[in-house]
Amino acid sequence: MNRLAVYCGSATPPDPRYVALAREVGEALARRGIGVVYGGGRLGLMGALAGAALAAGGEVIGVIPEALVGSEVANSECTELRVVPGMHARKAAFTELSDGFLTLPGGVGTMDELWEAVSWAQLGYHAKPVGVLNAYGFFDHLLAFNRQMIDAGFIRPAHQGIIIHEAELDLLLRRMAAHEPHTPIFAMKASDL
Repeated sequence: MNRLAVYCGSATPPDPRYVALAREVGEALARRGIGVVYGGGRLGLMGALAGAALAAGGEVIGVIPEALVGSEVANSECTELRVVPGMHARKAAFTELSDGFLTLPGGVGTMDELWEAVSWAQLGYHAKPVGVLNAYGFFDHLLAFNRQMIDAGFIRPAHQGIIIHEAELDLLLRRMAAHEPHTPIFAMKASDL
């Protein structure tokens, strides 16, 4: 994996562990020679992630919608800052520029990005690993909900392993690097669906 799209919050939550986690991940990816593709912001976990990766000599590509550039939240210190028309173009650029997806704690935007990466993998728009760093049990309920969808039969057996999750970054990255693509819906026959 040469580059990972990293999804995380633009907020700075009161619990300092989350910003510290984003810094640790940014630095760790840079040390491994893995470039960061992210939302292009300078605030919250996004800013901490990018700042740490840059400080460690890593490549950081920010992809930010025009409207957020106008709000003065764009990170002009990125290796490259791409300004796109809107959120759809932003997520398409994440997919185009990365070799996989790594999700850290965040809010609604982070969840939107994660679920789109999962959905696109399921359909066959990409065959890249989708990782969730479940630090501090942040994603416990989301993973339980994913299990509920599996148990209820809404996620096909071929797609049950799309979300790769671990509480520890090294193990998560190893599992993502060993990712084996599944059979996407686009390649299935009606009888398989």
